[in-house]
Amino acid sequence: MIYPSNFEQKIGFDRIREWTAGRCATQSGCDKVYAAAYTASLNELEEQLNLTHEMRNILMMEEGFPDTGYVDVLPYLKDAHIEGSYMEPLQLFDLKRALDTLGAIIHFFKKSDEADYPFLKKMMSRIVIYPAIVQRIDVILNKHGAIRDNASPELHQLRRALIDKQTQVSRKIQSILKTAQSDGIVDEDAAVSVRDGRIVIPVTAANKRKLKGLVYDESATGKTVFIEPLAVVELNNEIKELQYAEQREIIKILKTFTLFLQPYLEDVKVAADLLCEIDFNIAKAQLAISMSAVKPLLDSKPRIHLLKARHPLLEQALRKERKEIVPLNLQLTAEKHILLISGPNAGGKSVCLKTVGLLQYMLQCGFLIPASENSEMGLFDDIFIDIGDEQSLENDLSTYSSHLYNMKYFFKNATNKTLILIDEFGTGTEPAAGGSIAEAVLTKLTERGSFAVITTHYTNLKYYAATTSGTINGAMQFDVQKIQPLFYLETGIPGNSFAFELARKIGLPEEVVKLAEEKAGEQYVNIERNLRDIARNKRYWEEKRSRIKQTDKHLTDITSRYENELSELQQLRKTIIQQARDEAASLLAEANKRIERTILEIKEAQAEKERTKVARKNVNELREKLQSDEQDETARKIARKMEQLKQRQERRAQRQPKEAEERENRTKKEAEQILQKGDKVRLKGQDAVGEILKIADNQATVGFGSMITNLPTARLERVSNNEYKKEVRHTPAVSSELARKLSERKLYFKPIIDVRGQRAEEALNNVSSFMDDAFMVGASEVKILHGKGNGILREEIRKLLRTFAGVATVEDEHVESGGAGVTVVKMD
Repeated sequence: MIYPSNFEQKIGFDRIREWTAGRCATQSGCDKVYAAAYTASLNELEEQLNLTHEMRNILMMEEGFPDTGYVDVLPYLKDAHIEGSYMEPLQLFDLKRALDTLGAIIHFFKKSDEADYPFLKKMMSRIVIYPAIVQRIDVILNKHGAIRDNASPELHQLRRALIDKQTQVSRKIQSILKTAQSDGIVDEDAAVSVRDGRIVIPVTAANKRKLKGLVYDESATGKTVFIEPLAVVELNNEIKELQYAEQREIIKILKTFTLFLQPYLEDVKVAADLLCEIDFNIAKAQLAISMSAVKPLLDSKPRIHLLKARHPLLEQALRKERKEIVPLNLQLTAEKHILLISGPNAGGKSVCLKTVGLLQYMLQCGFLIPASENSEMGLFDDIFIDIGDEQSLENDLSTYSSHLYNMKYFFKNATNKTLILIDEFGTGTEPAAGGSIAEAVLTKLTERGSFAVITTHYTNLKYYAATTSGTINGAMQFDVQKIQPLFYLETGIPGNSFAFELARKIGLPEEVVKLAEEKAGEQYVNIERNLRDIARNKRYWEEKRSRIKQTDKHLTDITSRYENELSELQQLRKTIIQQARDEAASLLAEANKRIERTILEIKEAQAEKERTKVARKNVNELREKLQSDEQDETARKIARKMEQLKQRQERRAQRQPKEAEERENRTKKEAEQILQKGDKVRLKGQDAVGEILKIADNQATVGFGSMITNLPTARLERVSNNEYKKEVRHTPAVSSELARKLSERKLYFKPIIDVRGQRAEEALNNVSSFMDDAFMVGASEVKILHGKGNGILREEIRKLLRTFAGVATVEDEHVESGGAGVTVVKMD
């Protein structure tokens, strides 16, 4: 039940209907827009919203869906069952266009994936297309919609005879014209003309009796008359008879087709109506795209949880002024089902209330709503509003009387499944009485369990909301420094009217404002001041918390950078040591050559034993010197790097001693856990153990028994040699089982995943599992189909992908293959 009768005009939904109807290509589609009715049936609403949601996805992401040919042929088919009736050629042409469009839509859905667009496919399954109808129309009409000459043998003969007669008339009239020109009856530059379908010759009025024939017309000045020569009158009459015969034959052809169509008529009507239904859903989807509207999560129980909701009419108006709208976050539950909004005038209270009413009504009329896709919306049996001034001279109603009549209706009809919206609750009469009555009404609505969003300035209502279960205060935020509203709703605290501050800003004399504060009383002023202080303090702490989050993020980034530098230093240490070893090996090889050469010399010279000892001593001294030089140079390089790191760490420790100590401990612990070639490891969360055969860039090649696979090091943990031997000895079948499972994954793994329509959390979990499988089977490239939408899901998925060590690049697919709606992931 919707109250009052002009609900749509008050809430702004009439404009939504106009915007949607303006996007329809057919009159029946337009009629469906204005016939869209409010419903509380979850099943019916799910179907309507899913149809529009699927169409929105098609328009945003798919190519090849027909965008023309939406013709309303239902009026043409209305009388087709009557004997002797027929459709005009243009109507027949429209019918062919409509049937071709339906065929193209059916073809589009047939070539799409089986799981895509289930609701639209179910709707289109009711259509039966008969190719014979289109083929029969093609026999009758050409591609421009005109009747073909060979539509029937009789028509072909008539049109040939007509052409022959017209040729005879043309030749005869040209002959008469030349003769009349040579006789001076007709001007030299005169030409044959046509009047009322008759071929005539223009003759000056003075010579009209010199040319025998029938006068059909004269010029505006009367100086020229148009005469049909008697010699061609009979021929023109014959042409006229042939034209009548041609028209009779065309009607006969059209009647024959209509008679042929009658057995298929009901199926054709259903198809024509569904084409208009598609047109209707296209219009709703286009509207949804224009206002970034989505399908929220639905609940059969009454509730509201709007996230980033926007009033579409206000948003369009602000967009013209190049201003941004402030989104609304609002929640009503069975526990807190009445929200009382207070705050300054022109602060956005009424906009919040109307946003809730309009979006709830749009949703339950089958329209997508401009809000976050994570919003959760329940269904209400009724929506009642009391907005604006309903005073009436005819019914002798004052403003306050009209409010009381509305309250009376609410009490009579409201239930715990009713949503009530009241603007400026209690105004219109003496404040004390108005506030008391408003509090009494609010008490009864709370006891009844009705849901409500109410705006007010009354302090007693703010106290009531703060002390009564089932109700909650809400405040429209206000910038005290700039004395201007922020249009942001804060729940949990009452709002301040800022009446005295606004009076000062406008320029009311200070003595007047002071006097007003005195008359308002110290208690009222203190209450307003306390509310202002609460709002200011809350905003201060929120800003403080935001700065702390930013600082924490900055510290995390610094920590990450230093950890990377430490890792690079350790890698550099290994590189330097390896280079030193290589150089030492080269030098030792040279030394060995010298030793061999020396020994050869000793043998050749048959030297004494003492001389041999001296030679060997020299060689050993050379070897020791080389090793010492190698170690000294390596030590100096390492010491230099370590000293640089130590100084850097000390500077950081002076700024943040506690964080530095924790990071240093964590760094040492991680350094101890760095995996290397030859380490024995286990898959985290599993019993399978193996040995690292190769490791590079956080990717390890691991041997599990007879199976070898590539895995991110983050999925591995080191085990001791004893533990490795124990596991291998007691679970000899693990590696073979793992190999079997991996083979199965490789066999059934598909390098693309579709997460369109999924909630963010569900989509991220599915993508994470999908990437694990991709790494497990060694895929080099995968694709994630998430759609375009607002880009939120795409960004969240790409943030997740950047956390995988084995991911090399993340980029959009080519435009012709989906563009920003598909993410292409390439692995190292």
